[in-house]
Amino acid sequence: MLEPQGTLFFLLLMVAFGALLLWLVLTKQVVFRVLAACLAFIPAMVFGIASVNKYYDYYQTWGAMFSDLSGQAQSVPHLAAAGLKRGAGSLQQEIAGSTNAALDAQFGDLFSTTVTGPRSHITRQVYVYLPPQYFDKAYATYKFPAIELLHGAPGEPSTWVNVMNVIPIYLSLLAAHKAYPAVLVMPDTDGGLQYSLQCLNDPHGLQDMTFVGQEVPNWVVANLRVQKPGYAWGIAGYSEGGFCAANIGLQDATRYGYVGVESGYFAPDPSQVPLGGKPNGKPHDISVFAGNPRLLEINTPDEYIKNIPLGITVPQFYLAAGAEDLADVQAAEYFRQLLALRVADVPPVDIVSGAGHQALVWRSALTPILEWMTSGLEWQIQHEVPTPPATAHPASGADHLPQKTAHSTVPPRTALSSRALRPRYLAARLDNRLRALFRRH
Repeated sequence: MLEPQGTLFFLLLMVAFGALLLWLVLTKQVVFRVLAACLAFIPAMVFGIASVNKYYDYYQTWGAMFSDLSGQAQSVPHLAAAGLKRGAGSLQQEIAGSTNAALDAQFGDLFSTTVTGPRSHITRQVYVYLPPQYFDKAYATYKFPAIELLHGAPGEPSTWVNVMNVIPIYLSLLAAHKAYPAVLVMPDTDGGLQYSLQCLNDPHGLQDMTFVGQEVPNWVVANLRVQKPGYAWGIAGYSEGGFCAANIGLQDATRYGYVGVESGYFAPDPSQVPLGGKPNGKPHDISVFAGNPRLLEINTPDEYIKNIPLGITVPQFYLAAGAEDLADVQAAEYFRQLLALRVADVPPVDIVSGAGHQALVWRSALTPILEWMTSGLEWQIQHEVPTPPATAHPASGADHLPQKTAHSTVPPRTALSSRALRPRYLAARLDNRLRALFRRH
């Protein structure tokens, strides 16, 4: 096959490289030897990039690659709802006017929009997927649970669609009655492929956690038929997004009942932030909490879980890692042990065999995560567990964390099957992407 990971594609690259080398050896004219050497560099470079792509099982089709490099999922309308100021009705009308009702009822609807945070003043793209049931008359008054999905770095919301295949995976689970309907929310957590903000609130810069953990969910609640942030909300992510999910899930424990972490890490790395906090500013490395050990501890899940106030009910967690990345597995196992001191019936770490810190792991773990999380969210709604009161954000400098009403856990679940390397992807991006992919995911 001629797909990016196909054997035939690799063979063609080797043949092209060999033919050019042969030309380089046989030709006697200097100009043609120089030309052959330059041309031979192209299949060699493509072979190296394709090998890395195959190893990490990232792009499986050319369509996925081109869509992801362009930052767009195929055929996804961009709705120009201007956030909270326009109100819920306007966005509902835009959705109805831009889609086919019959197809929506069968496949659901995916759209992108732009959200501006009133406190953070961050403006970024957000993808939203509404399940088929959202358009079913039987659900006309139903407020759906929601799951926030956080990408890695480099990455963007469309990666969930183009690379992670989250929608066909979810539709298959819904059709097989193995998952319950929920709205999927996929925000841009970094504001650019060259950045790695890790969803942190920089005391002197971007308030990324506020945007991702508070303002995006608030926008969704104001514009769509979803539950208020609370036990009927979940948050999940892979690699850097896994760290984001764990950190936000613990700090905003009154706003999320369920957390999924795929190949995540549990202590922040140096961040790559735009200079001066300006959009498209030159990225530079910074330890966001340098000189502030209190905020560093709060934003280190491995530490914060040991010191989180006893009045706080810790969310349910699902942890997954690739078997071939021992650092990821050990980090997940250690964090699970810490969780078990505060949460009953923590599922065993889902260890995906045959892969390491790779997209293969993240796609594979999506199925059990969606089954587990949507069943828990639905259980919370059916049992009408009250939404806890809104609280001050610990990373904003609040001195006290309010108590949270204890909530029931999901009925017993079947045990799930069996850091910190963060892969460096492709070497030189045709627009910054392939170069950035060598950085942590």
